[in-house]
Amino acid sequence: MITLIAAHDKNQLIGGKNKLLWHLPKDLIRFKKLTSGHPIIMGRKTFESIGKPLPNRTNIVVTRNRKWNYPEIIVSTGVPEAIKMANEIDSKIFIIGGAEIYKQGILYCSSLEITEVHGVYNGDAWLCKYKSDFFETSREKHKIDEKHKVEFDFVQYKKK
Repeated sequence: MITLIAAHDKNQLIGGKNKLLWHLPKDLIRFKKLTSGHPIIMGRKTFESIGKPLPNRTNIVVTRNRKWNYPEIIVSTGVPEAIKMANEIDSKIFIIGGAEIYKQGILYCSSLEITEVHGVYNGDAWLCKYKSDFFETSREKHKIDEKHKVEFDFVQYKKK
């Protein structure tokens, strides 16, 4: 099963200048819980924004640069190849970004794990459209508190 996992604002904005635009500790905890023990697929820019391999996961980075490498990283030249590599490791795979990898990878996904941030931000990277091909199966609402400056929902989707 391939799952796209992302957070976006009301306009489906996911980031700006290769960075997240909000700090939501509960979202980071959820991301870690869902992806730990499974292969994750990301683009090179996303990996470089993280700065290191995420622990307890097989990190697969998609890049057109055939000479690019990094310790403990599996390098792929395309999303289909990355998925094939991940399938050899585990049947549960997560696509974690960025925008171009989401756009290519969503075609292979059977489910989505989305954090809908209740705000409008300024940035330069958007999540591809998905609501016409997926239906909502659950929603968990979160209010503003001392650690979260904006409301957000954890939403699960399945392919129609």
